Amino acid sequence: MFPLKLKPVFKDYIWGGTRLRDSFNKDCSLDRVAESWELSCHKDGNSVIENGAFSGMTLAEYIEKNGRSVLGANCNRFDSFPVLIKLIDAKENLSVQVHPGNEYALREEGEYGKTEMWYIADCDEGAELLYGFSKNITKDEFKSRIENNTLLEAVKSVPVKKGDVFFIKSGTLHAIGKGILIAEIQQNSNTTYRIYDYGRAGTGGKPRELHTQKALEVTDLYPAEPYPEHILEHKDGYSEKLLSSCEYFTVSLLDIKQYAKLCADEKSFVHILILEGEGIISSVSGDLGFIRGDSFFIPAGCGEFEIKGACNAILTRID
Repeated sequence: MFPLKLKPVFKDYIWGGTRLRDSFNKDCSLDRVAESWELSCHKDGNSVIENGAFSGMTLAEYIEKNGRSVLGANCNRFDSFPVLIKLIDAKENLSVQVHPGNEYALREEGEYGKTEMWYIADCDEGAELLYGFSKNITKDEFKSRIENNTLLEAVKSVPVKKGDVFFIKSGTLHAIGKGILIAEIQQNSNTTYRIYDYGRAGTGGKPRELHTQKALEVTDLYPAEPYPEHILEHKDGYSEKLLSSCEYFTVSLLDIKQYAKLCADEKSFVHILILEGEGIISSVSGDLGFIRGDSFFIPAGCGEFEIKGACNAILTRID
């Protein structure tokens, strides 16, 4: 087994920009590059392997061919690939939305719900996002505010800066604001209920669909809890900061000055997403060069590997 470089899936939603192509080296011909799905086995888009004997194979095909052991023992509690990892470039505001929990999503949509986390990889000065309500409200008030277009008066707007972290459990109302670029680690789901969309027109010039009734059934009608800061650990050649840990994923930020010696043991695969810098991922099978925006899947049981070169990276595993 060896580290696999992944080619992402691109999405051209109407609010997207061009920074993923212009600044994160994404080879994409779309006019708008709203999202790049960096690690995906989802039916709506699958990452493709770019190197080695499995080049050209989708990640799902690779897992089917090599067995679920490449995901690691900690993934045995899931009946499908557990996570979806994206880069998201919001040139304009995203819709105000909510994701359902597992029970509701499985019953209504045939897939799992979505708990997710955001790492602010870059943002314009003065950028803001929406995160829960500013106070407790009733379902009747929520419904009324949706109908009379006063919803934004009841939600919490949060100024952001590069390096901020938000944990969005299923049921939390939220929206990425314009001028924000994030790394998103989430459950492997594409179910979103749109609540408010600024009156924008979609394909064909008609307003995009809202999912008011479903949103009323799954949205938590109270302020979101602030997410605690985590301690930065200094290690040999790099530092590591835990960003988020839950039953679905554990995510850390690596700030590598020279090198980082890491390991993909039998418990979990490791995913590396390069946010800044360049260098080499080195393993017993050889070296793979990387630049900003590159993404790598390291199979469980691959053993020790090393990231060489000054860079910042998001590391995701299943604990």
